[in-house]
Amino acid sequence: MVKLGLLPGQDGDYRTQRVTLTHNDSGKFEDRWVYLKVNGSSRCIFTKGIGELLYMPVCHGEGKFVVNDEMVARLKKNGQIVIDYVDARGQHGLYPVNPNGSVAHIAGICDESGRLFGMMPHPEDYVERTQHPRWTREHLPEEGDGLKIFKNAVEYAKENLLEMRV
Repeated sequence: MVKLGLLPGQDGDYRTQRVTLTHNDSGKFEDRWVYLKVNGSSRCIFTKGIGELLYMPVCHGEGKFVVNDEMVARLKKNGQIVIDYVDARGQHGLYPVNPNGSVAHIAGICDESGRLFGMMPHPEDYVERTQHPRWTREHLPEEGDGLKIFKNAVEYAKENLLEMRV
């Protein structure tokens, strides 16, 4: 989505690439679980009301989000920075907290409408408890953190499709 220019989709322009993804600072494929802090004031429809901290897997070799300082400021101002890499206490940190070296700890952004969302951790890899690495050792909810994101998308679509039909 960033390579096509769909994200961050500034000023209605969904064709110009303004940010990119590149090789992880570690120089290797990262395959593990990370904590994410949700920006509660983000415009993103996918993360509305899902809480402050999420725990999800990353598995990528090219997940470093690269953006200049001016664009970081603009994304913050517009509520387009959706999630950051953090530790278990919700604090930013260097590697391994930020598994790829993403600028400003950014793990996910949305467009100005909040309807397009891209993130590097993989919510599809944690939709049920058996996908969690400690599912046999901890009491976990049946639904994983990733499913919350997809449920929000479905709810948004249902509500807006109903409005369109009326």
